[in-house]
Amino acid sequence: MADIEDTHFDTGDSGASVTYPMQCSALRKNGFVMLKSRPCKIVEMSTSKTGKHGHAKVHLVGLDIFSGKKYEDICPSTHNMDVPFVKREDYQLTDISDDGYLCLMSDNGDLREDLKLPDGDLGAQLRSEFDAGKELLCTVLKSCGEECVIAIKTNTALDK
Repeated sequence: MADIEDTHFDTGDSGASVTYPMQCSALRKNGFVMLKSRPCKIVEMSTSKTGKHGHAKVHLVGLDIFSGKKYEDICPSTHNMDVPFVKREDYQLTDISDDGYLCLMSDNGDLREDLKLPDGDLGAQLRSEFDAGKELLCTVLKSCGEECVIAIKTNTALDK
């Protein structure tokens, strides 16, 4: 028998799934779905009529919620598609580090410094408004183990 001290466990997550199944016909525009193993927001959806032998088909077009890349898929309406669990949270921006990481504070006062400044126009707008001294709220989307700042708005709660 092996020594008990040799036992080593690699995983540390809860084992909960990052997706749940939903019938294809129950999906709606502006909802979320997994297309080509990426979490996407449905921007277009059309259903074809049933053929001679079978199922109505649903044609889905979605945009990756993190990269904005377009994905398409066709699925029989009676089949299940994976839908990602998407969590949306607002954080107050407290600082931007020199190496491009955001210092964000949640509602309960916890600080996190593990998100990078977003690329493109949003990142440029975020930096310029922060440098101008505005109090900003960053909306962070979390899904499938990825997180990203998807929107910013001026914090109006401080004015009251």
